[in-house]
Amino acid sequence: MSLRASLRPAIVLFVLALLGLGLVYPLAVTLLAGALFPVQAHGTLVHGHDGSVAGSDLIARPVADPRYFHPRPSAVGYGASGSGGSNLGPTNPDLADRVNASIAELRGAGVTGPIPSDLVMTSASGLDPHLTVEAAFIQAPRIAAARNRSVDGVEAIILAHRVADPAPFHPEYVNVNILNRALDAP
Repeated sequence: MSLRASLRPAIVLFVLALLGLGLVYPLAVTLLAGALFPVQAHGTLVHGHDGSVAGSDLIARPVADPRYFHPRPSAVGYGASGSGGSNLGPTNPDLADRVNASIAELRGAGVTGPIPSDLVMTSASGLDPHLTVEAAFIQAPRIAAARNRSVDGVEAIILAHRVADPAPFHPEYVNVNILNRALDAP
């Protein structure tokens, strides 16, 4: 058997695999995802009043306004192009300083009692928009005072938007981006 005869099946298989796995399969999955899960397949984008893209529900944004829920701290400044955790170990003094500064800031804002860890510790990606319901409840008095609303009204918004984690023993959580839009809803 000649070299050409033995290479022909390998080349044909390579071209078919390249077309099938590099073009047909990704295109089919993309079209199927777009048809079955249109919001998720397009990035769970949030649009502004003028129709422009304002962000994604899956990426936290920095919030300093006391009228809104604040997300958990970010080690990457909420920059979606470079996600990552802080990489500070539990014995690193820089981590202790950052956590203590976050605790002092919360205490200065009037938070008393135990503080949930998700209000002072970064997530693994640095972009996580989710907080435990407990962490959201701690922020409710500040938001209610800034908006001249009742704390019960803000807590009702939290409860209306809570999500149960399917994993056993995980706490209920809320998406800060969705909560903040709900606060502005009429």
